[in-house]
Amino acid sequence: MFRALFISLSKAMWAQRLITNLPFAWRAASRFVAGETPTAAIRAVKELNDKGILATLDHLGENTTLPAEAVQAADEILIIIDEINRSGVRSNVSIKLSQIGLNLDGELCRQNLRRILERAKATGNYIRIDMEDSPVTDKTLGLLTWAREQGFTDVGTVIQSYLFRSEADIRSLLAQGVRVRLVKGAYREPASVAFPKKSDVDANYDHLTDVLLDGALAAASPVISADGRTPPILAVASHDEARIAYARTAAHQRGIPESAIEFQMLYGIRRDLQESLAQAGYPVRVYVPYGTHWYPYFMRRLAERPANFWFFLSNLFKK
Repeated sequence: MFRALFISLSKAMWAQRLITNLPFAWRAASRFVAGETPTAAIRAVKELNDKGILATLDHLGENTTLPAEAVQAADEILIIIDEINRSGVRSNVSIKLSQIGLNLDGELCRQNLRRILERAKATGNYIRIDMEDSPVTDKTLGLLTWAREQGFTDVGTVIQSYLFRSEADIRSLLAQGVRVRLVKGAYREPASVAFPKKSDVDANYDHLTDVLLDGALAAASPVISADGRTPPILAVASHDEARIAYARTAAHQRGIPESAIEFQMLYGIRRDLQESLAQAGYPVRVYVPYGTHWYPYFMRRLAERPANFWFFLSNLFKK
């Protein structure tokens, strides 16, 4: 109920107008969003790098409604790729295809994606295509396959453990040599396509971790690149300590070295766990969102944990 409410609010324009105009809204959101500009984003990444932590930068925005907006969004992604290259920070880039035209025009989206991948290739960076809600899963994976057929190999994607289809998708991706970020899933999905119970989502997460670790082992356990930009095959993206512990044990049992499995967490959440994993010798990457279109992302963070909601409410009483 709680989760469904905030996911619904993330898509409601009336709620976006109301909440973003509240004086304290940005103060609360800034716990989870690095800032509104590339300069602020790069500064946040430098602070993480100083602690031995890597980053993936995400220029916030999704579901653009006009072609010009999709082109502008792609231009903004090109800017952050260049800023990473200029500053030398240890970060790659995450993108959402609906931000660059997926739901508007397939050819427009391909053109924008090609521009992004060409710039990343020219600057030696890596692009992660985020997974959105289930109606666009096939389109997303199809464009990933298209991109790799065009010769762009430094591009990967995200798989959500709450979807029934995810094991088949992972096995197909492993056959292509694709690196995968494994998440539980943050969208509201019908019971016809997703596990409704948290226990089933967790169990499938561990199972998919095993599938990905076996895939990494079969590929001779490629490790993270020296510059920290190209990840290993498996990125365990979770704040759930049980899932993290399972992945660590499963990797150790297979003889997979620490540098061949990456742990990913969200900006502003579980900094203590981020630092402890980095100190244990694992690559740790923080998902660093930035930009003015922070409202939907912020609502999904509130949906994930009641503690995030109470943090939001506490800002009502701060000057």
